[in-house]
Amino acid sequence: MLTVVFVQPDGTSEAHPVAAGATVMDCAVDSGVAGIAAQCGGGCTCSTCHGVVDAHWFGAVGEAEGDERDILEFVPNRTPRSRLTCQIVMREALDGLVVHVPR
Repeated sequence: MLTVVFVQPDGTSEAHPVAAGATVMDCAVDSGVAGIAAQCGGGCTCSTCHGVVDAHWFGAVGEAEGDERDILEFVPNRTPRSRLTCQIVMREALDGLVVHVPR
């Protein structure tokens, strides 16, 4: 099992296990992380799973592409490190990934 750390807007953090091949959104939904609604269930058609990848991890995760990038254009609180968590697939190199949950 791998781990994703979610940092809430108030600075509190919570670490949750996730299997390789699952998405960060899957981890958030399965673990009941507040602020990650995932209304489209991972279909990359909404932005309710928006997260901000920690600066330390952004190089390993990479930038949004294609449909994800298009959807993020409409997110009012997006940052240069914004990603849809449904599009981040966990792998060994991302073990310990830190994702900030936007307000």
